[in-house]
Amino acid sequence: MTESELLSRHRAVLPNWLALYYDEPIEIVRASGRRVTDANGNTYLDFFAGILTNAIGYDVAEISDAIRRQLDSGVLHTSTLYLIRKQVELAEQIAELSGIEGAKVFFTNSGTEANETALMLATQYRRSNQILALRNSYHGRAFATVGITGNRGWSASSLSPVKVSYVHGGYRYRSPFSSLSDADFIAACTDDLRDVLQTSTSGDVAAMIAEPIQGVGGFNVPPDGFFGSFKEVLDEHGILLISDEVQTGWGRTGEHFWGMRAHGVTPDMMTFAKGLGNGLAIGGVVARGEVMDCLTANSISTFGGNPVSTAGAKATLDYLLDNDLQGNAAKQGDTLFGGLRDLAERYDVLGDVRGKGLMIGLELVEADRSPSPPSAGVVLEEAKKRGLLVGKGGLHGNVIRLAPPMTLTDAETGEALEILEGSIAAAQEARK
Repeated sequence: MTESELLSRHRAVLPNWLALYYDEPIEIVRASGRRVTDANGNTYLDFFAGILTNAIGYDVAEISDAIRRQLDSGVLHTSTLYLIRKQVELAEQIAELSGIEGAKVFFTNSGTEANETALMLATQYRRSNQILALRNSYHGRAFATVGITGNRGWSASSLSPVKVSYVHGGYRYRSPFSSLSDADFIAACTDDLRDVLQTSTSGDVAAMIAEPIQGVGGFNVPPDGFFGSFKEVLDEHGILLISDEVQTGWGRTGEHFWGMRAHGVTPDMMTFAKGLGNGLAIGGVVARGEVMDCLTANSISTFGGNPVSTAGAKATLDYLLDNDLQGNAAKQGDTLFGGLRDLAERYDVLGDVRGKGLMIGLELVEADRSPSPPSAGVVLEEAKKRGLLVGKGGLHGNVIRLAPPMTLTDAETGEALEILEGSIAAAQEARK
């Protein structure tokens, strides 16, 4: 069966709103290291890693062996009604890594479900349905998480089980405060937070949820210390801080294991997913014990923290720590940033290069600096033609997202920069 035939079948039985990349979508049938191969035999260097999920890369023996050992036991599933050894071991490790005092962990199947859980915990603990979120945010595709998504391109419904108020700070490049210094930008956004609390809430807000670096929104990075300033205001009101680490966790930003650490604060809760499973479905919440234990109704998770996913996740986390992949993310990220900022000097279609570590956003713009979705589309397609898979996002659909596996090598970084230069040059030419 050809990919075009598979595409026809896909469109016949799957939702119209289920997005596919490329004018001619591809089927990935094999993978190894940082490279994937499609059904036509074309091999690509993967710089999006299944939306930051294949954090270690592909066909990693230590992870595959751990999964096989669990499969060989015959126990693929038990539910949380029974003890699961790897679930306990993984929870202990995450609780310690979190830095949250008295932390407890609950496992889910995805980041969306993790954020839904965090919202339920916060609203129950504070006895309030009011939530603060950032403009241009994205926290998942379920009912409550869509309700707190501050990006209309990903907000399928205005209905919500929570009352949300949005504050400034997520998307600095096009913010009304973009011309300010770091310190003044933080001060202006903090003043806005205080104003929102006074004018659009009844005061007893349950929590603020925030991505340390906005993912779907275009890898937007606030200045270091930004959420530290916000936390001072939140603490004055007893408002919980939930850090959505679904994309920033596990050392991807290079400088810190958790993205929120850049701001000098420890949140009350963190949500996680994606890279922890290296392709397996797993997510979760790590929270202060009294917050996690605030639910009074019975609850279980049928699939969350199942034996297979926790065995694979434990092997993934051990591999990441044993091989200092956070350090490698910092090293390769520095090289990429240096090369990409040089390109921004030469091609004005590349309006902004931002991010941290192996989490880099490239904002494509028109000559007047307005958003250029067509230019981002050219870079996406041209990179594919040259053998590189990248992501796309941003409020206007004009941001190329780079997030390769954290095992990226020096040679692969150089290869990607060459391909990106050719792709950005093509976008510059197409814009004329």
